Amino acid sequence: MLGDPTPLSADRTLLVAGNKSGFTCKMVLQAVGRVLRKSKTKPNGKKPVSEEKKLYLEPEYTRVRVTDFEFKQLVTLPQEIDLNEWLASNITTFFNHINLQYSTISEFCTAETCQTMAACNTQYYWYDERGKKIKCTAPQYIDFVMSSVQKLVTDEDVFPTKYGREFPSSFESLVKKICRYLFHVIAHIYSAHFKEIVALELHGHLNTLFSHFLLFIREFNLLDTKETAILDDLSEMLFTEDSREAEGATGGAQNHVKER
Repeated sequence: MLGDPTPLSADRTLLVAGNKSGFTCKMVLQAVGRVLRKSKTKPNGKKPVSEEKKLYLEPEYTRVRVTDFEFKQLVTLPQEIDLNEWLASNITTFFNHINLQYSTISEFCTAETCQTMAACNTQYYWYDERGKKIKCTAPQYIDFVMSSVQKLVTDEDVFPTKYGREFPSSFESLVKKICRYLFHVIAHIYSAHFKEIVALELHGHLNTLFSHFLLFIREFNLLDTKETAILDDLSEMLFTEDSREAEGATGGAQNHVKER
C-alpha cells in the first residue's frame, strides 16, 4: 500500500543502542514493534494525530481540475426536460463516475486499512432490508452501496428507459437515498485515500466530480446540509478557487488540468 515508509534510521539507532547498552534481542524487537505500530492506523480506524491533517485541503491540490467549465450550467434543469428524466440521467452518470473513481484506489481500501466505514470523524453504518443496523468495513459498505445502486438504476420499474413508462411515486426519495450513499463514498475517498489519489494524479478528476455532484445535490435539495457538513471545509475551498478562476479569467475556458 502507498504510504510514508518507516524511517530506517530509527531501526538502526535502536540496533546500535542494543549492542552498546546490553539490550536483549527481544527488547530491541519490542521497541521496533512499537515504532512500527505508531506509524500505522490505529485498530479503531482512526489515524494518529500526526496524520489527521487534511491533505485534500492543501491549496496546491484544491485548485486542480480537469475542466474550467461552469458546472452551474450543467446542473440546471433544461426547460424541455422532465425533472425525473433529468434526475435519472444525472444520478446514473454520477454513480458510474464515482464507482470508477473508487475502483482506482480499491486495492488500498481493505478490511485491514479501513476497519470501519468512516469519513473524517463520522462513522457510517449499513442498514439491511429489514432495517437492521450493520457495522462493517469500508470495502464491505461500499460494495453494499454499489451493488444496491446498480440494482436500482438498472431496474425498469424504478429507472424506466422505455417510452411510456412512468417513474414510481417513490422516485425522489430513492434518488435522495442514492445521493446519500454516493456522498459517503466520496467522503471516504477524500478522508482515507486522498494520498493514493494524489499519487495516481487523479485529484483533479476527484475535485471536478465532487464539485459537479455537490452543485447538483444543492440545485435539487437532494441531501440535507447536515449530511454534507463533514466536507463543508473542502467545498468552500473548491468553490472559492472556482470564483478566483472566474474573476481572473481573460479568455475562453481551457479543457485541461490546471497547473499547481
